[in-house]
Amino acid sequence: MLTIALPKGRIAEETLEKFEKAFNEKFVFEDRKLILEKAGFTFLNVRNQDVPTYVMHGAADLGVVGLDVLAEKEYDLIKLLDLNLGKCKVAIGLKAGTQLDWTKSEIKVATKHVNIAKGFFEKKAMAVDIVKLYGSIELAPLVGLSDCIVDIVETGATMKQNGLEVGDTIMETSAHLIANKNSFYIKKEEILNIKEKIQEVL
Repeated sequence: MLTIALPKGRIAEETLEKFEKAFNEKFVFEDRKLILEKAGFTFLNVRNQDVPTYVMHGAADLGVVGLDVLAEKEYDLIKLLDLNLGKCKVAIGLKAGTQLDWTKSEIKVATKHVNIAKGFFEKKAMAVDIVKLYGSIELAPLVGLSDCIVDIVETGATMKQNGLEVGDTIMETSAHLIANKNSFYIKKEEILNIKEKIQEVL
């Protein structure tokens, strides 16, 4: 029995579709249930950000999560397979028509991707002051709370609508199948079998 943590919403549905094709079984979370047990699998329906935590602590053997969430958490997990789902990028957003002033002694960045943002500016040897926000991040540069934002960008439409423009790309991201290290050693055959079957339907 393998336990797999899925992020709620579209990615979970698309992942379950891949499992349906791979294993010829119907996998659907009923109503508001958070656990789905079927065909030797237990699927957990958790928040996107929590997937790596469930896998890291061994509450799930496998998980499906974006590379951005993995990079943010900095956990030591095994990346098995790129599922090519939920493709987007983490990028800088600036007030339209402005540029980052790299001569400043410190750049103020609003984001919920704290570690990713820190890493990016540190590589450029730039001091950074992070303002952690959980939503409506686009407001920050408009009201003078920050010089820029670091956020997930799919099309850039949200930024545009809010008077921002997309700057440098920090990283490309998509949903990956990840594994807990202990689970991988103990259940290696089972896990590699799943990986192969999913790979075939991709």
